[in-house]
Amino acid sequence: MRRLITPLALCLTVPALVASAPKQGGAASQGLDVAGMDRRVAPGEDFYAYANGAWVKRTVIPADRGAFGVGDEVADLTDKRTAALIKAAAASKAPTGSDLRKIGDYYTSFMDEKGIEAKGLKPLAPAFKAIADIQNRQQLAQYLGTTLRADVDVLNATNYYTANLFGLWVAQDLDEPTRYSPFLLQGGLGLPERSYYLDPAEGMAKVRTQYLAHVTAMLKLAGLADPATRAAAVVALETRMAKVHASREESGDVLKGNNHWSRADFAAKAPGLDWEAFFAAAQLKQADTFVVWQPAAFTGLSALTAEAPLDTWKDYLTFHTLQSRVQVLPKAVVNQSFSFYGKVLNGATQARPRWQIGVAATNQALGEVVGKAFVAKYFPPAEKARAEQMVAHIIEAFRARIEHLDWMSPATKAKAVAKLATLKVGVGYPDRWQDYSGLEILAGDAFGNAERAGRFEYLRNVKKLGQPIDRTEWVMTPQTVNAVNLPVMNALNFPAAILQPPYFDPKRPMVMDYGSIGAVIGHEISHSFDDSGSLFDATGKLNNWWTPEDLKHFEASANQLVKQFDAYRPFPDIHINGKQTLGENIADVAGLAAAYDAYLLSLGGQPAPKVHGFTGDQQFFISYAQSWREKTREPRLRQQILTDGHAPAEYRPFTVRNLDSWYTAFQVKPGQALYLEPKDRVKVW
Repeated sequence: MRRLITPLALCLTVPALVASAPKQGGAASQGLDVAGMDRRVAPGEDFYAYANGAWVKRTVIPADRGAFGVGDEVADLTDKRTAALIKAAAASKAPTGSDLRKIGDYYTSFMDEKGIEAKGLKPLAPAFKAIADIQNRQQLAQYLGTTLRADVDVLNATNYYTANLFGLWVAQDLDEPTRYSPFLLQGGLGLPERSYYLDPAEGMAKVRTQYLAHVTAMLKLAGLADPATRAAAVVALETRMAKVHASREESGDVLKGNNHWSRADFAAKAPGLDWEAFFAAAQLKQADTFVVWQPAAFTGLSALTAEAPLDTWKDYLTFHTLQSRVQVLPKAVVNQSFSFYGKVLNGATQARPRWQIGVAATNQALGEVVGKAFVAKYFPPAEKARAEQMVAHIIEAFRARIEHLDWMSPATKAKAVAKLATLKVGVGYPDRWQDYSGLEILAGDAFGNAERAGRFEYLRNVKKLGQPIDRTEWVMTPQTVNAVNLPVMNALNFPAAILQPPYFDPKRPMVMDYGSIGAVIGHEISHSFDDSGSLFDATGKLNNWWTPEDLKHFEASANQLVKQFDAYRPFPDIHINGKQTLGENIADVAGLAAAYDAYLLSLGGQPAPKVHGFTGDQQFFISYAQSWREKTREPRLRQQILTDGHAPAEYRPFTVRNLDSWYTAFQVKPGQALYLEPKDRVKVW
């Protein structure tokens, strides 16, 4: 998955969107931002600075952002276009209950801040009463079951975070991909990851102090007496949760995560929680078998539901109930939430404009309704055909690379080619649109609309259980600036929104498109063959299709890449986790190599024309580096290093170190900082 918007930002605050155009380093010319380069830097010393140095110096991160980059520029354009479509729907006076009326009413209600302010916390009264009425552990389990949401994703978006005690992902079973299974993941933390509670470093201790102050303030807003004492107990409970949580790196291990538990297993393996009451409240009584991704965490968290004081659990639930609904509550709650999640964790100094949050909320609730309108206006058939042609070239290049590998056995090659042949690539938008007829949206009810939309999406996923597998389903909306590989589906999604300049531009030479969106396409294809993808065969079954000798070679190359990224140190006290980011780094290397071959293939034997004196190869690699330009505030960057499976954007252009053609294109010599001996260049595919 290409990281443009982090899952944590979606969970804790709102999606990372651009508020206003920052000061930048010059407009793009014929597809290359020459003014944004710093040609005083030798490419072999720092290729990121060479391609983006002037842009970095002149760009100011907007006050409402923790980071800003090319992806945000595209997201900003998409957001404005989407907002116009939503506003047009609101003004259309479409029939009650129609899709257009729903997106118009959802957005308009969300933007009615006066109406939200007038209602205060009254919409929360039923939830607060239900929490206050909890008298025993069975009732606690029942309430916890009502909080379960389909808000995590093990393999597609690789989003392991949920603020609820547990998170649900409904997907193809890894052992039997002809049926859906419910996957359960650990959760319950208000901070991004376990290390925020347990790391003794001074910086982390300061964050914990500020978090305690935030929880105290939120409990006070909820009307609880003695909020400071209660907040201390809530944070202490979350700290106990963090101690039993698996780490981010451990959670990324598919083989460790694929644990099938029967319903009866929960009482035996994770005693404490009344699991039958939990599953009944979560409307999961029909499920006989679950995939428990972090077993030790489930054992520990379940025990805590029996051990921690009931009153502490009730205060914990009060805090999380308030925090999770911030967007549709009065400004006092919004401002308090931003003071911690926006300022402390992301380094932003200003909240995002309400209209942008409204667009994101409408996209989340009615994504494919908005997406259908977006592609009708902004993604013509010619662009879809052009992107599909690029995909075909890159798949052909990938196939050729597999067939010419000198280290891979014929048996493994055959299975790799078979997997490539069954790959289903979706470009722009899904073949079949979601049906939202069962979702009720009421004008003037921002809180209720958000509640019903979240519940609707949850039940939509639960209803998949027992149904045939739908390989046409998308996990991203067309207006999402991102791309994704679905390992078990053996499918790819390339939304229309990422197929826009500067990633994909019909007005510039194709070589530049291959260096930017082509590398993205290659990246997603190669995920089917990375450290996780190689565990799944052509049917999506968890079945390692490598011979022992081939696997040994693959693992050796992977270890080389781990060492490369472990050596990158954004701050003196922290380095990039090469193991945690391995899958994405492998995909970058293999995807860039395949995109390079595809660019040559597309030329039909002819040389690429020079642009601004740059050869075709130079244009290709500069376009790649410029597609990753980003500036990030320190708190946000530290959070990403600890929680994200992707390396920070400014380090991803260093992937070029592993391609021989980059050395030739820029005359990179031994002794330069990025130079790697040929034996140390990673060539997985």
